[in-house]
Amino acid sequence: MGRSVRAVRGATQVDENDRDQILEATAELVAEVMGRNALTTDDVISVIFTATPDLTAEFPALAARKLGFNEVPLLCASEIDVPHALPRVVRLMAHIETDRPRSEIQHVYLRGAVALRLDIAQ
Repeated sequence: MGRSVRAVRGATQVDENDRDQILEATAELVAEVMGRNALTTDDVISVIFTATPDLTAEFPALAARKLGFNEVPLLCASEIDVPHALPRVVRLMAHIETDRPRSEIQHVYLRGAVALRLDIAQ
């Protein structure tokens, strides 16, 4: 099978709206996505990060930049403010090039965000 464009999803939760917590949790999430899917930054086309409206202390994309995503387009956005949504969550959707079929993509949900996708969280 040749290389295809795939999307990888992931999310994590922090305890409070704190710059260091956002950067640490996001770095952990990005590292897990990369490791579980055997990716390098050359495989990554772009990454979209969202944060729930209660997280404003830092841009999650900064954590990826600090991990070496210097030539990868990154975007941060605010998640919609749904009343019953899980609070303090950073999400990502990475667009990648890979030889893996869609069924072998490892989506990553960490910390309290595991509750978002019990069907696919590892």
